[in-house]
Amino acid sequence: MISRRQPDREGVTNALKKLEKIVSSTPLLQAEIGGRTVYLKVESLQPMGAFKLRGAWHRLTDLSDDERARGVVAFSSGNHAQGLAWAARRLGIAATIVMPADSPAKKLDNTRALGAEVILYDRMREAREVIAARIADERGSVVVPSFDDPWVVEGQGSAGLEAVAQLQAIGRGAPDRIVTPCGGGGLAAGLALAIPEAKMVVVEPEGWDDMTRSLRAGEIMPVGNAPPPTSCDALQTLKVAPLTFDILRGRGACGLSVTEAETGTAMRWAFDHLRLVLEPGGAVALAALLSGKVEPGERTLVLLSGGNVDAETFKRMTDL
Repeated sequence: MISRRQPDREGVTNALKKLEKIVSSTPLLQAEIGGRTVYLKVESLQPMGAFKLRGAWHRLTDLSDDERARGVVAFSSGNHAQGLAWAARRLGIAATIVMPADSPAKKLDNTRALGAEVILYDRMREAREVIAARIADERGSVVVPSFDDPWVVEGQGSAGLEAVAQLQAIGRGAPDRIVTPCGGGGLAAGLALAIPEAKMVVVEPEGWDDMTRSLRAGEIMPVGNAPPPTSCDALQTLKVAPLTFDILRGRGACGLSVTEAETGTAMRWAFDHLRLVLEPGGAVALAALLSGKVEPGERTLVLLSGGNVDAETFKRMTDL
């Protein structure tokens, strides 16, 4: 069953304490964009290439011995899959991941290499939640959703507390604006809990901006019929969850979308200026700033959320 407890800032703090024992802090880089200094949190340099291990580690370390013995089941296009597989292998827990058949080969291969069992499905015709629930029921396993879970939200929010400490170390205050990629909203909701004073801006791919439209409407709005193709596989969420939506709505968050071209420009900029390889979904927040769709504040924190991209996609998106 999916837990219904509510995530909170204390949980985010606890998640960070756990993570500090197993992984190093990811870098916080500075760059000039729009005439201001912005701060870039490089989650693409996590051991498995994305922020997702934060929530996975926080969730799995809170399982009971009996739950660990029965294993975990998750559904993901790739980064949550890898984060959960990474954490499960470290903890000796069997992990089964339901992944879209059109997931990038790199993410499928990496997930399998980390020891997880991968079950493929058609993202436009089948419901991943139903498949995962059936497997969990058959095996007695615990379902660990990619965003609709309080531990996962808290774990992702640890990136925000980590960034605050890094800013304090260089004599700066906490962020006054956070710009973050958004699929189901787990990272965005966690950051909102971690840094409640900051203005939240969530960024999604064009045509997949269901959180943006939901925040604007004041109620959850699913992605429309026949959404356009996107290279941002990590952000293809058909419908956000009440858990993440309610947190972001309560914080007065706003959202926007960026195009494929703007995303590619951001990937190329990160490569040229920061020597970083970002996946499309990991670059959309940066794209929002570079395109001028978001005006940087005094202390703007930008999440570079993942770098798991195959060479062909990277070349196509960046013209390299």
